[in-house]
Amino acid sequence: MENTNATLTHSHTFTKNQKWVIASTSSGFALENMDVLFLSFAMSSMIGQLHLSGGAAGLIGSITNLGMLFGGIMFGLIGDRFGRVKTFTYTIFIFAFATAMMAFANNITLIYLLRFLAGIGAGGEYGVGISMIAESFHKNQIGKMTSVAAIGGQIGAILAAVTAAIVIPQLGWHALFLVGIVPVVLTYFVRRHLSETQEFVAAKKMEAEKKESTTSAVFKYMFSSPKLAYQSFALMIMTTVQIAGYFGLMNWLPIIVQKQLSLNVSGSSLWMISTIIGMSLGMITFGSILDYFGPRRAFGIFLIASAAMVFMITLAHNTISLLIIGAIVGFFSNGMFGGYGAVISRLYPTEIRSTANNVIVNIGRAVGGFSSVVIGILMDHYSLTVVMGFLSILYIISFITMMTLPGLKKLSLKHA
Repeated sequence: MENTNATLTHSHTFTKNQKWVIASTSSGFALENMDVLFLSFAMSSMIGQLHLSGGAAGLIGSITNLGMLFGGIMFGLIGDRFGRVKTFTYTIFIFAFATAMMAFANNITLIYLLRFLAGIGAGGEYGVGISMIAESFHKNQIGKMTSVAAIGGQIGAILAAVTAAIVIPQLGWHALFLVGIVPVVLTYFVRRHLSETQEFVAAKKMEAEKKESTTSAVFKYMFSSPKLAYQSFALMIMTTVQIAGYFGLMNWLPIIVQKQLSLNVSGSSLWMISTIIGMSLGMITFGSILDYFGPRRAFGIFLIASAAMVFMITLAHNTISLLIIGAIVGFFSNGMFGGYGAVISRLYPTEIRSTANNVIVNIGRAVGGFSSVVIGILMDHYSLTVVMGFLSILYIISFITMMTLPGLKKLSLKHA
C-alpha cells in the first residue's frame, strides 16, 4: 500500500504533520539512546559502589538487550494492531520511567528488573517510529528521513556523554539516571500534535474486512513461504552485522588501538565524538543514495567500503590520525543504519510494518551485541589486523547476503 497521505512530489516543503513526525521520532530516538547509554557511563561507579562482580555487571547489558527483543516483538504487534502514535508514547514512557527509577536502585536484582523494563520500551520504540516516517513521507524520501531519525540517536549518545561528565562527578550515578525522566515530556507533544496516518487507517479497515489477526498477518508476510522466510532471516543477518560493527567500533577499538599502538587517547570520548560525526554524515549521504539510486547500490557501496576501511585503523600512529580514521570508518560502517528501516518498511506491508521493523532490528541487536565478547577474545590472542579482518569478513557476508535478496533487487529496479 502506498503512502496515501505523504507528499507525492519531490518538493522540499514539508507539511506540518511531516515536520512533527520527523521531529518526534528523531527526538524519541535521541532520548532513548541517551537513556540506554547512561548505563555505560555509570557502570564503573555502579561496580565500585555496589561491589558487583564482572559477570554480574556484564549481565546488565545482556538483560537490557533481551528486554529490547521482547519489547520489540510486543510493541511491534501492539503498534500494528492499535496504532503508531499511542504505542510510540507508551514506549517512551516505559523506558523513561524505568531509567529514572534506577536512581533508587541499590541492589543488583532491582537493577536487572529496571534495565529489562527500559529495554522493553527502547526496543518497542524503533519500529513504531520508523513506521510513522514510512507512512508520512513519499517512498523516495524515506531513506533520507529514516537516516535523519537515526542521527537523532547519535545526538542522544553525545547528550549522554555530556550529561554523565557533568552529573556523575557532582551528584553520583544515581542522579544521572534521574535525568532519564525527561523524555516523558515528549509524550505530551506527540499525543497533542500527531494522529494516525491515512495509510494506517485504510490498512486497518482492510484487515477488519478480511478478519485477519495481526499475529497471523505477521506470519503470512514474514515466514509463510521459503522465499519470505529467507528474506526475513537475511535482513536479520544484515542488521546483526550492522550492530556488531557498531559495538566493535564504539566499545573496543579505542582500547585496542591504545594498547597495540601505544596511543595516548584520553578515554574514549574523543573517539566517540569523531566517530559519531562521521556516522551522521554517512547516514545523510547513505539515505540520499538509497532514495536516488536504490538500496542495492547504496548498501553495496557502503558494505564494500566498510570491509576495506576497517583496516585503516592499523594506519593510525597518533591521536589526530586516529580521530580522522574513526570519522571515516564511522561514515561507512554506521552510515547504513537508517537504511534498514527504510528498506524493511517498503518490503513489508502496512499492517505488519511496525512488527517487521522491530523483530528484524532487535534480533540484530540481541545477536550483534555479542560481538563485544568475540572482539574481546580476539584482542587477547591476536593482532589488530586479525581483529579488523573479523569485522571485514562480517561486512562481506552482509554484502553477499544483500545481493541474494530479490526484494531489494525489485526496489532498486524502480530507481533505474
